[in-house]
Amino acid sequence: MLLLLTERDLRQCVSVDRNSLRCVEAAFAALASGEATVPPPMALEVPERHGEVHIKSARIKSSDKMVVKLASGFFDNASKGLPTSSGLMVVMSSHTGFLEAVLLDNGYLTEVRTALAGAIAAKYMARQSVTTVGMIGVGSQARYQLRALTLVRQVDRVLACGRRPEAAEEYATEMSDELGVDVKACADSETTVRKSDVVVTTTPSRQPIVKADWIHPGVHITAVGSDGPDKQELDPAILARADHVVCDLISQCAFSGELHHALSGGFLNATYPLRELGQLVLDGRPIRRNDDEVTVCDLTGVGVQDAAIADYACQRAAALGLGTRQS
Repeated sequence: MLLLLTERDLRQCVSVDRNSLRCVEAAFAALASGEATVPPPMALEVPERHGEVHIKSARIKSSDKMVVKLASGFFDNASKGLPTSSGLMVVMSSHTGFLEAVLLDNGYLTEVRTALAGAIAAKYMARQSVTTVGMIGVGSQARYQLRALTLVRQVDRVLACGRRPEAAEEYATEMSDELGVDVKACADSETTVRKSDVVVTTTPSRQPIVKADWIHPGVHITAVGSDGPDKQELDPAILARADHVVCDLISQCAFSGELHHALSGGFLNATYPLRELGQLVLDGRPIRRNDDEVTVCDLTGVGVQDAAIADYACQRAAALGLGTRQS
């Protein structure tokens, strides 16, 4: 019997909470310990529509399931009154290869697992005391990132910067009301970065929007948007100046992340001591040696996150009696 879960079902099963956080954290640990199989992702670009489709997959050896995820991002959709992201996940038995479930999440699970990776990065890399968070990009993922960040750090103030001032104001009002945090729209990226202890970038930019000259002692940056070789949010000199650079998956970031631009531009070389997020989870302790260190986490989105969140969603759906079954 094939289980079908709609976005409505999945929103009842999975949310940005501590249980989901532990699920994704365990997935990164499995990746770092060699207990997960993650093939390279596939990308289908639609440049004339400012769109892209990514296919990612993984198998965690402790699970009896393996997952293939198809996710799209069409960045002109907002002007059409449509969400930027869509997609689905396919769950198969790791014993027989038979199809077990289709998760019609329209990108919801990707939003959640991406935000939780950002929270894990902050948990192990940001200073314990965080006064101000800077969000560069004020779309859907920026909302999820802030929700997830509050699971691991107390946030007193947020500065939100977007391409459209009205969108930043809308973000500030919405997130202030939802989280009870002081969220203010900020007119420019430079001010946002200079005044923030944690900076999160969530844009589809194809040129650096955070400059190295803005970086100050103690700041942590989580870069989320660069999941393709032509995307870039950070001045590559930032990675060269950082005390610690961590990737969700080094091989993937070297091809499509901020690391890709730092390597190709000669800002870093192959001997630079990179680490992966899963290694920090396995170590179980912060990477910082002091509060003045500059840290950067390059997140490109790894299939192991999708495998973990999809498996978790299926378990939750079964417990709650959600979804429909078809023969």
